[in-house]
Order: sequence, then structure tokens, then C-alpha cells
Amino acid sequence: MKDTAIKAARLAGKLLIDNLGKITSRDVERKRKFDFVTEIDLESERLIINTIKQRFPEHAIFSEESAKESVRGQYRWIIDPLDGTTNYIHGYPAFAVSIALEFKQEIILGVIYDPLRDELFYAKKGGGAFLNGKAIHVSHISELKDSLLATGFPFRVKEYLDIYLKAFASLFHRVSGIRRAGSAALDFAHLACGRCDGFWEIGLSPWDIAAGSVLIEEAGGLITDFGGGHRHIWTGNVVAGNKFIHDEVLKVVKEVFQDSLD
Repeated sequence: MKDTAIKAARLAGKLLIDNLGKITSRDVERKRKFDFVTEIDLESERLIINTIKQRFPEHAIFSEESAKESVRGQYRWIIDPLDGTTNYIHGYPAFAVSIALEFKQEIILGVIYDPLRDELFYAKKGGGAFLNGKAIHVSHISELKDSLLATGFPFRVKEYLDIYLKAFASLFHRVSGIRRAGSAALDFAHLACGRCDGFWEIGLSPWDIAAGSVLIEEAGGLITDFGGGHRHIWTGNVVAGNKFIHDEVLKVVKEVFQDSLD
């Protein structure tokens, strides 16, 4: 299953690279306000699903561009064929393929592939986390003032912008820096290998989070919802980090959001 996920991610990544810079306005559709899809998203998804179905035809699929097939079976693949579509449209160099596998409602496998850097992140439940075959771990930064955080603006739920900015301001004054690259999957992967120390975001989708969640946990990190529970994949509200920074960020998020979000 891991080998199939890696094969699918690499094939999709090659497709993305081969078509980078070739997108025109005629190739872009608006799924909803501020949320876009291209033919490359759809083609990448088809390629991933076909690769999985050739090997595991009985497995269920839950993917961003065909989310209707979301019935849970024993095994279900959760797929983002192009995380960072807006970046991709503009040629901004931050996008990825994200593939996770769920077994009996638990995420057991995650693969995130950055085709621009040829960086393949993967993790199996109980088996550790890896980047291009080498074990990775979250950072050891223990003080919030020394930490680098990643985040994403709530573009799908802009009604939360004001409260999000309150959290941003509160954390901004307490950390060494905050980055917003536009691909949650890459943020999770970079957190897992220690390139940043913490993360928070509102209103993500399951395919944004699933692969990254097992990657972070297997790299020794923590990932929760805004209440500190484990419904983050389904609420879309995420706090993650190493064990020190996660708890500090979560404390701020709880103070700001209180009962307004899960």
C-alpha cells in the first residue's frame, strides 16, 4: 500500500511539473468563491485513483475533486491531487500531492510529494516518518519566542477572518516568525522534518490534513483540533507542532476562539 501511494504520488508529481506554466484562464474553473480547480487537478486525481484502483479495486476513495465517493469501507484513500492550486496557477513554487490511507476510520499511511524539490515524505502508523528514505523528526525548539510558525489564511471561511487575525496578532508578538506559503500539505511536511515548529489553520478539508496528520505524529509531533481533541481531520480546525510549541499555540488559539469553533 505504501509503495502504491508513493508510485501514485510520483506519477502525479511528474504530471504537475510537465504542465507547470501552461495553465491559462480558460483552463481554470471556480468551484466556489476564492476556490479554483484546473484540468490538471482533475487529471492528477484520475491518475492517482487509477493507480490505486489497479492494485486495490475494492478500496474506497475520498478525493477533493470527486468527494461524492466518500463511503467508508475497511480501507479508504483520502487524496488531494494538487494541494496549492492557486499557487500552481500563478507558478508560485509551493504545491504538493497528498495521499493518505484510512483503515477502520484511522489514518495509517500518509504520503506528501513536493515535485519541485523531489522531496517525498511518507509515514506509516507505528513505523516512523521519512523524507527520501531518511528518518525525520519534529524540531526541539521549546520556547515559543524562538519558534517559526506556519499558517494559512481562512480563504474558504472568510467570515472568520477577523477572529483569525486576532489569533495571528497574538502569536505574531510571541514568536520569531510566521510563514504563509499556501499549501497546508507542505506546511505539515515541513513541520514533520523540523523546518518549522508549529502550525494552525481554520477551515481545512480532510484531504488537506489526513496525510500530514500521520506524518507529524510519526515524526514525534502533536496535531489536534482547536479544543485539543482529535477531530481535526473532520472539523478542519488544526493546531500542530512539536510537543512544546503545540501546547503553547493551542493555549493562544483557545483563548482567542473560546467556544466559537470546534
